[in-house]
Amino acid sequence: MIINRLLFLYIALLSAVSIWAGTPAEEFASALGPDRCAAVVIDLKTGKIVAEHNAALPLVPASVTKSVTIATTLHKTGPDYRYHTRVYATGPIRDGVLEGNLLVVGGGDPSLGADVEPKGTDICGEIVAALRNKGVREIVGGILTDCNIFPAPATPPSWSSGDLSHAYGTGCHGLNFMRNASGKTAVKNPRAVLVKVLGQALADAGILVRGEEKDSVKHDKELLDHVSPPISEIMRSCMMRSDNLYAEALLRTLALASGRPASTDEGVGLEAAFWKKKGAPMQDVCLIDGSGLSRSNKFPAGFLAYVLKAMAGDEEYVSFFPLAGQEGTVRRLFKDTPLDSYVALKTGTMRGIRCLAGYKLDEDFAPTHVIVIMGNNASGGAAAVNNAAQSMLMQIFYPSNQSE
Repeated sequence: MIINRLLFLYIALLSAVSIWAGTPAEEFASALGPDRCAAVVIDLKTGKIVAEHNAALPLVPASVTKSVTIATTLHKTGPDYRYHTRVYATGPIRDGVLEGNLLVVGGGDPSLGADVEPKGTDICGEIVAALRNKGVREIVGGILTDCNIFPAPATPPSWSSGDLSHAYGTGCHGLNFMRNASGKTAVKNPRAVLVKVLGQALADAGILVRGEEKDSVKHDKELLDHVSPPISEIMRSCMMRSDNLYAEALLRTLALASGRPASTDEGVGLEAAFWKKKGAPMQDVCLIDGSGLSRSNKFPAGFLAYVLKAMAGDEEYVSFFPLAGQEGTVRRLFKDTPLDSYVALKTGTMRGIRCLAGYKLDEDFAPTHVIVIMGNNASGGAAAVNNAAQSMLMQIFYPSNQSE
């Protein structure tokens, strides 16, 4: 009996030591539920995986999808690409009268009229100035818009109907305006908002818009080419604020810049083909949209780690990721720990989903490691994923700071 008790105690002691001495990734998995999470940490200098759990398990990524969208689009467009919103007179201008319509042709710019950085120039003010420069005091026709550069539907069919009324679930149109939202509510017809705001600006400037029906567009004369901020600034804003509209526009821009119809489906098809050609592990990779709002998106942590590793040499891209404890959606994450300001991460959060992806940085803010952490229905929810991630990363990068 005594021998049996001693044997039991010995086995229990071995188990306790095993748990205590588990690798950082094993402790991470144990805290969240081994089949509900994945983690990959790669040393960029050696290329070695320093922590790994379930790297091949496909999980719902939520907004870390944006890091793939932006990586792919940046490869195609470069950082200096700009959107163009063009304005035309569809009839001759005689004696201060535009004998036709004012036509605004959308270029897909998601930042047009936005109230967040990067704030472009005021298109309505520019249109007023352009008309004044031509001596226009009156427009016989109306204000027309062309949104055809981005084909319908404005939102992917797999998006939850419950998301569509919210600002974060607004559609992406060929002519976006004021982020297609009013407060926290989605605006279904942003072109109508632009027409209203522009109409008021023209009235305030003393330019009369009669609104008479004018169908002819045979005499189109360009009055204005409104140019957006560089796409790199739009990408940074997208990553810092996790803006779904911007991400969807960037995915469509990938197709547009590739000479293809600028639809969501074309964008994800080009995206998948690009990374397959790059040699990324594509098994179980299912890309549905650009923002990650669709729960039909799924891919393994190993795929995202491959993308981040491939992009680590692009300083512009790495700078898009918010600094933990300081910026964007991670401004409170790892606050006042050694990880504060030395980890740059994109978050992905939906009900039951919490993901983190990005880089460990050195003193010069250059990336030293790739970090991918994914949790789906993890035990303890998002807070538990944050805590488990912090514990794992502290063990990996700052082992001397861990209590004995």
